[in-house]
Amino acid sequence: MSTRIEDCALIGDCEAAALVGRNGSIDWLCWPRFDSDACFAALLGLEEHGRWKIAPRDDQARVTRRYRPNTLILETHFECSEDAVTLVDFMPMGGMHSSVVRLVVGERGRVTMCTELVLRFGYGAIVPWVTRLEDGTLRAIAGPDMVVLRTPVHLKGRNLRTVGEFTVAAGETVPFVLTYAPSHVPPPEPLNPEAALEGTESFWTGWSKKCQPTGHCSDAVVRSLITLKALTYWRTGGIVAAPTTSLPEHLGGTRNWDYRFCWLRDATLTLLALMNAGYSDEAQAWREWLLRAVAGSPEQVQIMYGIAGERRLTELEVPWLPGYEGSAPVRIGNAAHGQRQLDVFGEVMDALHQARSHGLAASESGWALQQAFLSHLERIWTEPDQGIWEIRGERRHFTYSKVMAWVAFDRALKSAEQFGLEGPLDRWREVAAAIHTDVCRRGFDRELGSFVQSYDSKQLDASLLLLPQVGFLPPDDPRVRATVQAIERRLLVDGFVMRYDTAASNDGLPPGEGAFLACSFWLVDAYILQRRWQDARALFDRLLALRNDVGLLSEEYDPRMGRLVGNFPQAFTHVALINSAFNLTRSEKPIEQRARPATEVIAPSIAAEV
Repeated sequence: MSTRIEDCALIGDCEAAALVGRNGSIDWLCWPRFDSDACFAALLGLEEHGRWKIAPRDDQARVTRRYRPNTLILETHFECSEDAVTLVDFMPMGGMHSSVVRLVVGERGRVTMCTELVLRFGYGAIVPWVTRLEDGTLRAIAGPDMVVLRTPVHLKGRNLRTVGEFTVAAGETVPFVLTYAPSHVPPPEPLNPEAALEGTESFWTGWSKKCQPTGHCSDAVVRSLITLKALTYWRTGGIVAAPTTSLPEHLGGTRNWDYRFCWLRDATLTLLALMNAGYSDEAQAWREWLLRAVAGSPEQVQIMYGIAGERRLTELEVPWLPGYEGSAPVRIGNAAHGQRQLDVFGEVMDALHQARSHGLAASESGWALQQAFLSHLERIWTEPDQGIWEIRGERRHFTYSKVMAWVAFDRALKSAEQFGLEGPLDRWREVAAAIHTDVCRRGFDRELGSFVQSYDSKQLDASLLLLPQVGFLPPDDPRVRATVQAIERRLLVDGFVMRYDTAASNDGLPPGEGAFLACSFWLVDAYILQRRWQDARALFDRLLALRNDVGLLSEEYDPRMGRLVGNFPQAFTHVALINSAFNLTRSEKPIEQRARPATEVIAPSIAAEV
């Protein structure tokens, strides 16, 4: 049985990340990068597919856990009758080689502990060759990969596993250090675990001090920001959507995707979350990653890229892994990277405009590339696409995609006007006006009285909540109010927002998924824009209550089963939490930073025609 998502905690070093269960088992770890093959893949299969468990021999021990304040250092506390022990898990920052350090700290009495290491490279498929070096180090090698384990505990091999038993008394600490390195280099030098702990705690507490949260949700904001930092590949500034692949959107279903890549759709909201929290260095690094990733021919722009800007993200299935709670297939790579999504042009333009407005770069930086984007978008905005939700069915004229095409031209006009940049402003105004007219006439259904998912459709879509937030129409526009009300009537399940009705919308996949948590935070923001403060606060607090015991959220939530579903932890969800928290507690709100269009005269005039 897979470790439940709710029982997972994240540790990481801004190069790779591991998920640790409440039972002391690391069931997911990709090394040496977020997007590398997993060497622990039990999360998507069985123990034999790779895990590392350290826990009391008494499997009835009571478990509590926490992160050390303002860090990514996990403490799992086991109470065994009159005895107690704490397992401290972390990944040191900034080393030449990525490591997982596990410290077993005796708290009270004497506790007998067991450890079982099951290393399986290649997503659980490859059993490594394990040898013991002269100094007692265990070395496991398979092809290009090497992992070494150092510990004073006597370990032995049993049925292709490395096992051991030891006793920890109060005041004692027993260390385990697992380190990755390429197999063609000498084994990494030993790591001092106590010094590594001190250095890791110093890094995270120092980093967290820069945070500028406000209000009653400060702890949730800080934890979300730490999570976002942990999902950042420090070498490039790219931020993965999640450190996992194929955690299902519907338990037992096939909506299982690889999220260990960087999506352009996250660009603006991520940038605002970082900048408004006081992390200008991380925001600048994200902006620079964005510019490098999309550099080249605008005709070849993708919706997502690898953490270093890689473009080939070929999707394949892993048949030997049965999937999380039987949710198959397990997928590596993501075929959606080849889709057309018009909204990414608006996201890129908006993110770069917000960066300029916050002084992250010279005003002209990237301007020539942006003009080339607009020239290409002017030619293709009338064509159908696969939309923000990456449908695997027939292309459509998605309303939100067209709105974001309008955003692209609007933000170009705003940047030109604010920073004195040159461009065909009159032409851009004409195109923006044409897109706005098209959306208001074809994306708004008079019979339903609301905007719809796509032209000539009767379906709703949670992305429509963003229309006032990106400045397309004011929040008090009757059509916007009616659309919010329609979404409340038709897309809320137990008070949480579904992306769309998968049973009624032909998206090329079997129906069924959870409520999309970022969309639920968007409804919080919509309430704020409409000054429905009590509704906003109530929904925000309900969303906070969905976090697991260490403050983490996945992509979706299944209200019927009361389960977190989707990849975990999800950067987009935590970004949405941060922005909604700031919208609730700050006078300068992220939604207001986006919602002031340069082409304000358009909205009233078009509204009058519709």
